[in-house]
This record gives sequence, C-alpha cells and structure tokens, in this order.
Amino acid sequence: MDDLNVCLLNDSFPPMLDGVANVMKNYADIISAHYGTATVVTPAYPNVKDDYPYEVVRYASMDTTKLVGYRTGYPFDAKVLERLHTLPMDVMHVHCPFISAQLCRVVRETRDVPLIFTYHTKFDIDVRKAVKLKLIQDAALKIIVDNIAACDDVWVVSEGAGKNLRSIGYEGNYLVMPNGVDMPKGRAGADAVDEVRRTYRLDPDLTTYLFVGRMMWYKGQRIILDALRMLKNAGKRFSAVFVGDGLDRREIEDYMHSLSLDEECKFVGAIRDRETLRAVYAACDLFLFPSTFDTNGIVVREAAANGLASVLIEDSCAAEGVSHGRNGLLIRETAESMANLLFYMNDRRAAMRVLGESAMNELYFSWDDSVKNAVERYRVILNDREHYRKPRQITGSEDFFRTVSQWFGIYSQLVTMPSRVQERAETLLRPLLPLPERKSNKKR
Repeated sequence: MDDLNVCLLNDSFPPMLDGVANVMKNYADIISAHYGTATVVTPAYPNVKDDYPYEVVRYASMDTTKLVGYRTGYPFDAKVLERLHTLPMDVMHVHCPFISAQLCRVVRETRDVPLIFTYHTKFDIDVRKAVKLKLIQDAALKIIVDNIAACDDVWVVSEGAGKNLRSIGYEGNYLVMPNGVDMPKGRAGADAVDEVRRTYRLDPDLTTYLFVGRMMWYKGQRIILDALRMLKNAGKRFSAVFVGDGLDRREIEDYMHSLSLDEECKFVGAIRDRETLRAVYAACDLFLFPSTFDTNGIVVREAAANGLASVLIEDSCAAEGVSHGRNGLLIRETAESMANLLFYMNDRRAAMRVLGESAMNELYFSWDDSVKNAVERYRVILNDREHYRKPRQITGSEDFFRTVSQWFGIYSQLVTMPSRVQERAETLLRPLLPLPERKSNKKR
C-alpha cells in the first residue's frame, strides 16, 4: 500500500501541553513510523528545538498565554506558505477551527488535497469564557462553524461532541472517530509507583484520589474540592493529587486552602514525562473527573490503561461507554453526589481495584488503533475524491481565502526578483486592507 504524506495542523503542539497537542504528537509519531510521512504545522515557541523524526513547520506567534493560555500564531508568512506550497502532501488534517483552519483554507487554494477536520473541544464554552459580549460570541462561533463547514470531511471524537457541534450551528455530516491512549495497557511497576509516593509524600495506607487535566474551573475541580471537604468533615482519611496547570490554578489552590484541605490535597503541576504520569495513575485508587466540558476525556482512557476506574458525570461525553458499577462510577453534577459516592467507596479499595481492572479491559483504546482508523479513512477519501469533494461556493469567507491565496502567488513571484526583495516580508493581508482614497481632481 502506498505511503501517505499527511500534513497535520493545530494551534498547539509541544512544548505546549494539552489534550489536542497530545493528539497531534501521536498522529505524527505513528504516521511517520508506519504509514508514510507526517508534517506538523503549528505556532512557534521561544527556544524550542524540534527533535522529532518528522518536519515541524513553525510560524510566527505572539505571547497570549496570560490571556487565553496559548500563544497565538500568525501563519501568513511568505516563507511558511511557500514551504506548504512545495511540501509533499496528500491530505491536510486540521485539529483546530481557528488560525490553523484559516491557514488550511488559504493553502488548499493552491494545493488540491482533501481537508479533514477533527472537532475535539466544546469551543462555545471557551468563547463564552473569553468574551462576555454576546454579539462578539456569536460572531466568533459563526467563524468557527464557517471554517469547519469548509472542510471536506468532519470528524468528532464522541457522539456528545457531535451534538455540541450541531448546537453551535454546524449542519453538515460528521463521523465519530475516537482518540486513543499513548500509554501501554497495564499498571506501572512497583518501583516506579514507590518513587512517585516518595516524591509526593503519599501514604500507601490511605485511599488516594486523582485528577489530571487543565486547571480551569470548567473541568469540575470545585465539585471535587467541595466533595473532599464533606468527606473530611465526615471523618474519612484520604489523599488527593491534582496534576496539571492552567489559568485558574491559583484560584483553585486558593479555594482548596479556604476549605482547609492543605494536608489532604497536593497540586503537583503538569507532568511532562509520560512514564512518571503513568506511575502517578498507578499510585492512586480512583480517578475523579466531573467534567461536562470534555468531549472525549482521553485522561479517562489513560486512567483505564493503568487499572484506574473513574468517577464521571452521568450523560457527559467523558462517560460514554462507561457503565456504573461495572467499569466506572457515575454521579450527578453536584458535590453532594460525589461526596456520597466517595463516603461509600473510601474504605473499599479492593472494590476500586476490581472496577479498575474492568475499565482496563473494556475502555482501553490505543493510539495505534485510532490512527489506523484515521489512515483507513484518509484512503477512502483519496480513492473517491469526487464523492467527498465539497463544492466551492463563493461565499464571503471563501472569497477572502481565495484572494489571500492569489495574492500569495503574485507576492511569491515578486520576492524572488532581487530588485524587489524587501528588508521584511510584507504581510499577505496588506492587499486586503482598505485602499487609500483617490486624489480628488477638484481644486482646493
């Protein structure tokens, strides 16, 4: 079977750590190892050395981490666009409907390849958190939907993600393509677990709860902390580990202090080493993830890979495929519901272990299987291009991206002439700005 050249684009990639950055890395690793050539296109980070067995094309970015948690990229640079114009490419697969999707739409006008989009995140929640004015919220969501609708094949990571995509105005077809887990199936070794317990001062005789994810309130940390406070008030002894970083981390830790949970709770920040994180999972008894924000909950599958069952909100996306009392535990979206469950389970560590074994056997899904499914879908699309090709309707936005692409073609020819080389490459958007007013022929 012929090798594929797959161009992967996203607004985050290591050293930025989040769920979709992890998705990108696994796609690139597995495609380059087994299916052909992968190229990653993503914003630049200061002092980053991309030591990967595949090319990483980085474009200029500005530091907006304090505002939104990420660097914001500016991809319309002549050198970047020229590289994408010459890059061997069979498929473009974009994982974010913002800057990356806009770049794809420009590149597609010069590269006749299928454009695939995966919907990972409930962007309406992110938009409403970042922007308070409804008019601007609606405009931002319209841009997101427009970028997604322009793609040739749209994937979602769960049925719940598909419902959310519909709720923000998308009316096209989509396909459920779940993400996988890059951890092997099976608990970490005893030595690694002992090291984690020493590092974070975890008492092996106490039930230990775990949260892994971005430190943002919408991940459900308030429910966890309130429930743990109720558990402590009821006289139960336990430990809790919080792994991750994010814009709300300080507020979350301050709230933990206000509940007098300093002795029980340990905030350890983001853990970049996957083997260390694997040992953290294995050192704990139950994974707490009361998030209704997540569309797939890779961390739930990571916990399952390590024999750890999860406490989840019933009917949430993260709870898809989880059966209460069989391979996980489901609660209502309240601290009282979680506290009641933990009060019952806190002294039943053997029962937690049985649930964890079932989760490992029934919920685990590897990245090898996930990317294999993706590659098979790439081939279906490539073998039947006419069926999957979207008609190019000249809407306002489509006209914009076509115009940018045309101007790039003109610009790239001009800058190759020595007499036209500029000290700095002019922005591609400049020709699209309002033109200067014509000089009037009337005498003043």
